[in-house]
Amino acid sequence: TGERGLVEAQARAPDLVLLDLGLPDLDGVEVVRRIRAWSAMPIVVVSARGQETDKVEALDAGADDYLTKPFGTGELLARMRVALRHSSRVQNSGEPVVEAGGLRIDLGARVVYRDGEEVRLTRTEYRLVAVLAGHAGKVLTHRHLLREVWGPGAASETHYLRVYMAQLRHKLEDDPARPRHLLTETGVGYRLKVDP
Repeated sequence: TGERGLVEAQARAPDLVLLDLGLPDLDGVEVVRRIRAWSAMPIVVVSARGQETDKVEALDAGADDYLTKPFGTGELLARMRVALRHSSRVQNSGEPVVEAGGLRIDLGARVVYRDGEEVRLTRTEYRLVAVLAGHAGKVLTHRHLLREVWGPGAASETHYLRVYMAQLRHKLEDDPARPRHLLTETGVGYRLKVDP
């Protein structure tokens, strides 16, 4: 269903969404709009609806491509590769490298280093540190971080943040009990301090 697809997209953060417009509970165009409200992940629509107006509506709602059924598997895979390449170029264009003391967060390469050694992060840990790095030095509210990392359905789940921030501090801070970079702003949110 569309609702289940939205939950999965938020929870799993897939590299690409392949979406049929003919869903039992929601119109596929509405699903595209809801995903676009919080994510730029590539969306390729496949549908039996072949009218130009249907294609325009889906593309205007934020879909990256549209295939009309029937189609060949080769064409579908090629269009998926194009959407992924485009998404990669957009993500990597001008993405900064954020440095904070011994931390180096390369947003373009999606790699984090501590004292020159690559740190292995889970997908969610990386997404959290990337959002903080993208706004380095600024306080980000709990709600903003939850929406950006877990999606709009998690906006009140502040325990997610506490757990993942503790994990990140153990991996990235010299003394997790006295963090120098991943700072708590009590009652508000978190901040990545970039001053050495």
